[in-house]
Formats: sequence, C-alpha cells, structure tokens
Amino acid sequence: MNLFKSGNPALSEKQFEQTLTLPGEETMTVRGTMNKFGFLMLMVLAGASYAWKWFADGKNITPLLLGGALGGLVVALVIIFKKQWSGFLAPAYGLLQGLFIGGISAYFNFAFQEKYPDIIMHAVLLTLTVAASMYLLYTLQVIKVTEKLRSIIFIATASIAVFYLLSWVMGFFGIHFAFLATGSTFGIVFSLAVIAIAALNLLLDFDMIEKGSALGAPKYMEWFGAFGLLVTLVWLYLEILRLLAKMNSRK
Repeated sequence: MNLFKSGNPALSEKQFEQTLTLPGEETMTVRGTMNKFGFLMLMVLAGASYAWKWFADGKNITPLLLGGALGGLVVALVIIFKKQWSGFLAPAYGLLQGLFIGGISAYFNFAFQEKYPDIIMHAVLLTLTVAASMYLLYTLQVIKVTEKLRSIIFIATASIAVFYLLSWVMGFFGIHFAFLATGSTFGIVFSLAVIAIAALNLLLDFDMIEKGSALGAPKYMEWFGAFGLLVTLVWLYLEILRLLAKMNSRK
C-alpha cells in the first residue's frame, strides 16, 4: 500500500496500515477530520493568545517556549505510537504548540517592532494563503500526488529533518551554520526551498486524509489526521516567519 507514503511521519503508510475498523464501527471521513482540525486550530489560538499576553506582561517567556516545544514533542510521539489516544492528546498538542508559537511570535514581534511591525500578521496571512493554495491545487488536481512525487517529498523532508538535527547538535560544540539565521542570499534561498517542501507536504497530508477516509479507517483516525495536518502547518508558519525575519535583517 505504497500510496500511504507521506513526508509527514504522523501520516505515513504504517500509521494507517496499523489501524483496524471493527464491524459496525464508525469510520473516518474528510469532513470529520477537517472539523477536528478546526478545533485543534482553536486550541492553538488559545495557547498562542496566552503566551502572547504572558510576554506582553513582561514575564519570562522561556518556560512557555520550552514547555510548549518539549511538551508538544512528547505528546506528538505518544500520539504517533498510540493513535487510539489521539482524541484526547491532539487537543493537548494544539495547546502546547500554541504556547510555543505564541511565545516565538511575541519574541519576533518585539524584535522587529521598529523595522517590521507587521511581521507576525504577514507570516500568518502567508501561511494561510499557501495552505489554501495547496488545497486548491490538490482539489483541482493541478498537482497530482503520484508515487514519484511522494518519494521525492519524503526524501527531501527527511533530509531537512536530519540537517536540522545535526545543526542543533553541532551547535553545542560551537559549530553554527550562519545561513540558518542570517539574511544572506543562500540563507534566503534555503528558506524558500524548505517552505516549498513544507507546502508540498500539505498535498500529501490532504491525500492521506482522503485515502484514509476512502479505505474506511477508524473514526479516531480523524483526530490523528487533523494532528498530522497541524504538524505540517506549524512547520510552514515557523519557516515563513524565519524567512521574513531573514529578509528584513538585510535592510
């Protein structure tokens, strides 16, 4: 069942193959998944609003950033291995990611309040625009999700993940890749490439959700599919925010 090969580890082939629908059990639907995704977005907004206010009140944002990032990672790993719990854990993941995103956004808003006061608004609008565009391209089949495309996106996504992990580890030894943070030409091109890969992952996410629904995956997989889509959208937002920061650091 290679059609379930996705660049997003939360929506990979094995995740759907390991599910089993019992006779008479409700099955996954696209509408149900998107409704649950909407609920997760509300959780993200709630967490982000809390973190934003926390920062605006002059409090140390570091605990919320660490708690959101590490807590979100732990919850995400549990969801991936215990998909049946996703209905309970996915909202918690949304809240934790909201804390992380809200804290990061508040920091960038403060850092660029004079040079680029609308950086957060533009990052949000660009993220929503890219997501809507990719959904339209998928729906109209302008870009068809083929096996070759899945393989290319999977390899590219895995390569980016490994590179980010290596750069993080090497940072402890004083080795840094300047283009990850500075507005050099190569740094901007790199960010654009990563954003393109993140956007293409949305196509795979839409395809996985649709195929999961068509194959009659269990109802709880709606929460799991919504969680996987949120993972990609958060990644896309952070990369767009980083790109805008890089571009304006050159001015």
